[in-house]
Amino acid sequence: MGLWLNMFLIPIESDKPNTGYCIYVYDVSPKVDSDAMVDLSGDVASEVLKACVKLRSSNDIKKTFQEVIEDIRGLCDSEHCCILLTDSETRTCEILGDALSKETKLLPMSTYLDGFYEITETWAETLGGSTCIIIKDQHDMEHLHEQNPIWAESLVGAMVKTIVLFPLRFDNKVLGYMWAINFNAENTIKIKKTLELTTYFLASEIANHLLLKKLEIMSSIDSLTGIKNRNVMNIHVDQIVDGTKPMPEAVLFVDLNGLKRENDEKGHSAGDKMLCTAAKILQKVFRDGDVYRAGGDEFMIMIPEIAEDEVPKRIQQVHDVAKAKDIHFSIGACHGGKDIRKAMHTADERMYADKNAYYEAHPEEKYR
Repeated sequence: MGLWLNMFLIPIESDKPNTGYCIYVYDVSPKVDSDAMVDLSGDVASEVLKACVKLRSSNDIKKTFQEVIEDIRGLCDSEHCCILLTDSETRTCEILGDALSKETKLLPMSTYLDGFYEITETWAETLGGSTCIIIKDQHDMEHLHEQNPIWAESLVGAMVKTIVLFPLRFDNKVLGYMWAINFNAENTIKIKKTLELTTYFLASEIANHLLLKKLEIMSSIDSLTGIKNRNVMNIHVDQIVDGTKPMPEAVLFVDLNGLKRENDEKGHSAGDKMLCTAAKILQKVFRDGDVYRAGGDEFMIMIPEIAEDEVPKRIQQVHDVAKAKDIHFSIGACHGGKDIRKAMHTADERMYADKNAYYEAHPEEKYR
């Protein structure tokens, strides 16, 4: 129903066998009661605070998540704990943290990762809007069999007897899940309280991690062709200049001939397709190098190790593959340079000489 219930239950003695009674009262709220959430015992608050401090003081987010999930496994006295990210667009899962006890016979999550997204899709209905799923005994497992037989059977097959599972929600979106398997059922209430609050902070940090990861990709990958962009190219060049990265054996500048004509005659969508095909050709031929889109219809390639006589062979291979796709390149190369900027200048000059020769041989083509 999308509501929060703050419930108080008082057991009442019963004179009937196998029958119990209780009095209960509850408040209903459309939003989480933050005061109730932080009304924790000292040991629970300490565990949550420890996780928060680790997350906020981390320089290596993946290493920190691994440490946090190991702490949670110890807290739950469980055989296995995991933080799993889910991606609805690619229908894939990614392990952010995975911890196993030394004595367990359970297998790591990586064993089940292939095709596991289909299992995670069933959890939303099983949760039914709740904050978690807790299976603490055989009776709960039998109930789960009725609700979600696919997941229940997979749990039994993986030797799972008890499990507590929390969705990692941020901004009304499920980013993934965290669970503890074969935990100490005697501490169920403490485990629930601790993990319920911990997931709030975990989800926030995961959302921040995913945002930074997305921004990093956007700043380093050309959105059209999917290869490295000029920004990364400039950073790489600067690192070679200051000595933090070695000088590549070969530097090449590549220009795509006829892009303007393709755009003018067939439209920019055709030109975009041409650029993408060109990038794929260069990546295929120069798998041992870094291919960058330097801008517009220009590409730059840096190859760490390659023999001098191999460079013209690769260039000819590019022309052969491109010809079959009706694409034409102008290419200039510099091998064995000692200064990256001079090598780039030399390769660029040779590329333009090759380009001029191409248009002299094909005057019907419009320049660029």
